Amino acid sequence: MKLPQEIIRDKRDGRTLSEADIAGFIEGLTRDRVTEGQAAAFAMAVFFRGLSLDERVALTRAMTQSGTVLVWDLSGPVLDKHSTGGVGDTVSLPLAAMVAACGGFVPMISGRGLGHTGGTLDKLASIPGYDVAPDLDRFRRVTAEVGCAIIGQTADLAPADRRLYAIRDVTGTVESLDLITASILSKKLAAGLQGLVMDVKTGSGAFMASRAEARALAESIVTVANAAGLRTRALVTDMDAPLASSAGNAVEVAYAVDYLTGRAREPRFHAVTLALAAEMLVIGGLAADVAEAEARLTAALESGRACEVFARMVTALGGPGDLVEAPERYLKRAPVVRPVTAPRSGVVERIETRAIGLAVIDLGGGRTRPQDSIDPSVGFTGLVRPGDRVEKGDPIGMVHAADEASAARAESALRSAYRIGMVPDACEPVVERLG
Repeated sequence: MKLPQEIIRDKRDGRTLSEADIAGFIEGLTRDRVTEGQAAAFAMAVFFRGLSLDERVALTRAMTQSGTVLVWDLSGPVLDKHSTGGVGDTVSLPLAAMVAACGGFVPMISGRGLGHTGGTLDKLASIPGYDVAPDLDRFRRVTAEVGCAIIGQTADLAPADRRLYAIRDVTGTVESLDLITASILSKKLAAGLQGLVMDVKTGSGAFMASRAEARALAESIVTVANAAGLRTRALVTDMDAPLASSAGNAVEVAYAVDYLTGRAREPRFHAVTLALAAEMLVIGGLAADVAEAEARLTAALESGRACEVFARMVTALGGPGDLVEAPERYLKRAPVVRPVTAPRSGVVERIETRAIGLAVIDLGGGRTRPQDSIDPSVGFTGLVRPGDRVEKGDPIGMVHAADEASAARAESALRSAYRIGMVPDACEPVVERLG
């Protein structure tokens, strides 16, 4: 087998890596024969030189096979959804429960925040007692009994990806189409799925800022996944504004609870959640078409069945039994909560969404190093949308901060992220379907 530095050099110089080269490098990463520096260099070489389709498939397979691959024996289809990441993207929490309430099984392996985007795992970790890293037996049991379980990567599933994922987050290689494809699909293939729906974000808060980049990533994931035997569809959805009006960790859990209980359902968030969940039902054979799927999902929401499933999942994984009834009792509240006011009157024309994600990190709601801890209480709520009219001095959002100094920085960042004028940019929630 080639030395790791030779494999890095080959990719740095634009040569195609063999399946054996890739498998050997990933095995070395898993067994600590490849250093963090070498993994970072490999990621950077891939970022600049790219991978062919065959290399992408080989990397995905190698990372999948670096640990346990689950096999399920359940009474319904095993399905999942994955987002490429955004700001205020808390869709996974209600979606898993909605699909489970309609007869699917959703063993969702989620990730930490990556770059400027929030992570589902970090959001769930803000729930006291919730076990984001159960052993595989508990993961299987909760999925079978409740219908869904959202957890982080365990030591058993795609361990090579877990290590490379953390390195990408802090080395400027997050946006690599090839590494995103392999990272996502290795976890999903290891989870033993029968169907996958991808949510590929595009816009100012997405890793793929342009429609063309997002479409290329969606096509890459669909092609590689289907080549690996996993039936996959992709939706390209908008991230030119935060998807929810909340961005952070505990504040997004509270938002998801409000959505499930019906206390608040914002149209744009609902449209994306419903579209993704409907594709899951169709791909799993639980509905004949999208219209039937959306009707079933809406009934699951309105009847309270989806909310009940979410509550059962939280309890089964160690969280409080009455979270949905009293989220304020359990979700940590920041010491400083204050409005951020509009600097002028007008219409919200555009939002620099990535800047809001970075402001959440600066507040302590994300990481700049893999070992950093997160303050679950910080973030933003009540963010106004493109097209909303504001008067000077009106709130454009609420900042939740640990202290006055960080609140002041976040206030300045949020004001700078909003362009207030007269004519809003178009902000379409679901852009395109592929696969």
